[in-house]
Amino acid sequence: MEKGKMINEKFKKIFWSVFSTLFAVLTLWILLKQNENVSLGDIARTAATANHFWLISAAVSSLLFILFEGFAVCSILKGAGFKRNKTSGILYATADIYFSAITPSATGGQPASAYFMMKDGIPGGVTTAVLLLNLMMYTLSIVALGALSVLICPGAFMTFNLPSKILIAAGTVAQLALAAFFMVILKKGSFIFNLLKKAVYSLGRKKLLRHPEKKIAKINKAKSDYFSCSQLFSGNYPLLFRAFMWNFFQRTAQILVPSLLYMSLGGNAENGFRLFSRQCLITIGYNFIPLPGAMGVADYLMLNGFSDITGRNMAFHLEMLSRGLTFYLCVSLSGLITLVGYLIVRRKFQYAKAEKLSA
Repeated sequence: MEKGKMINEKFKKIFWSVFSTLFAVLTLWILLKQNENVSLGDIARTAATANHFWLISAAVSSLLFILFEGFAVCSILKGAGFKRNKTSGILYATADIYFSAITPSATGGQPASAYFMMKDGIPGGVTTAVLLLNLMMYTLSIVALGALSVLICPGAFMTFNLPSKILIAAGTVAQLALAAFFMVILKKGSFIFNLLKKAVYSLGRKKLLRHPEKKIAKINKAKSDYFSCSQLFSGNYPLLFRAFMWNFFQRTAQILVPSLLYMSLGGNAENGFRLFSRQCLITIGYNFIPLPGAMGVADYLMLNGFSDITGRNMAFHLEMLSRGLTFYLCVSLSGLITLVGYLIVRRKFQYAKAEKLSA
């Protein structure tokens, strides 16, 4: 049964990786067909002639998205009594970013991150609580940036067309609902562990699971760790503030990229602020979409939000370059780091197992 489950999980990962790649190619083809006066060669030439300072700033800002998530997780772990170095934090972050990008509705990100955290000696219950808190702060930071965009440019929302407005409004409701849901789970997560125990009891009675009592003991231990950790978070305002700020910096770094690219193409600061404001709302509009990387939807929102500021052609260039840095580059780099990290972890545990057997 365990072998069959492992094969099924591997199949799912392969399927979503292939699906995401094909969907990315299809999205790119549709965008190019809609803008036939612009080619990939034009975009490459635009990047080559851009102001190098602002272009490099945009690339660095997109990579800070990875670093800040790692710092956020490490800050929460430290508050929970599990201090880990920044290198480990980056590995947790890249696993989350990569698998979130290639699976629908980010379903693979947290389990992948949890795998490396537990291999690093962090108990399952603590891992669950830490990732839930980080996800809640990630969601709240998106909402906070949406509110900030209204302060920067009060009329930004009204510049979008009706489909975009609907997506942004629905995204706002969804993000607030998710934040509330994570808060409830963090404080009252008993039902999760109760469901797991019921499933184990049921499989045990049907003789589909060996030694169910051992699994129940592990679940009870995870439950105890989880609640000890969640109680530690409750009322710990310095920890909550640090977690929120790291997530706020992470989202800001990503949202800044189109504005920095616009500056690299000779844009002015005033319009750069307007683009930042639009991108805050755009992020809310696509973040809840259950597609890998919200491909297609994010592109549509960016073109709609940028066109009246930059013109259609430049908006297309900005959209392609921005997605290239914030999504495709980050995902590719995250995938590479995750693969290397996995190979190192696997080798480390194989070596430890061989030593144990030889002892």
